Amino acid sequence: MDITTLVKLTSRAWSLDILALLHSGTPGRQASLVSASGAGRTALAQSLGHLVDLFLLERNPGHGHPLRPEYRLTSKGVEAAVIADKIKRATPEPAGRNLLRRAWTVPILAVSRTPRHFTEIKIELDSITDRALSQSLKQLLEQRWLQRTVDTAIIPSRPLYKATDVGTRISRAARIERV
Repeated sequence: MDITTLVKLTSRAWSLDILALLHSGTPGRQASLVSASGAGRTALAQSLGHLVDLFLLERNPGHGHPLRPEYRLTSKGVEAAVIADKIKRATPEPAGRNLLRRAWTVPILAVSRTPRHFTEIKIELDSITDRALSQSLKQLLEQRWLQRTVDTAIIPSRPLYKATDVGTRISRAARIERV
C-alpha cells in the first residue's frame, strides 16, 4: 500500500476497524459491524461510504435491504483488510486503539520507521498541516509509540522522530511502498 492510499484510508475513524472486522469474518451488515466495533451508526455509515468510495468495499448484490445493505470486500479491499488486521493486532491496549482512530497516527508511524525530522515527515505526508503534525507527534510521544531525539550533529540542532515498540509494529504492519 502506498502512503497516499494509507492517508485516504485512515481519514475516517472507523475504516481500519471495519476492514479488520470483515477480515476476521464479521458479517458485512451495518448492525453486526456497529455491535462488533462499538462505533455509532452515523460514524460507521460514513466510514462504510468512504470505503466504498475508495473501492475497498462494495454492496453485496442480492443481500441486505436497500436501506440497510450488506457489504463485502473487493479484491483491493482484501489486501487492505489484511493490513488493517495486522495493524489492529499490533495495538494490544484499549487506549492505543483510540489513538489508532485518529487520522494521522498510522501514516506518521509508517513514514517514521527510520529517524525523520519534522519537515521530512511533512513532505512525505504532503497534505498534513503543521498543527495536525505537531499535535499527532505529541500524542504519539505521550503514548510512547514514537521516540524523539535531538540531532546535535547539525546546527541548529533539530529533533528526530522514530517509531518505537508498538509504533514500530504498526509501521511494519502498514507496509508502505515507496513510489
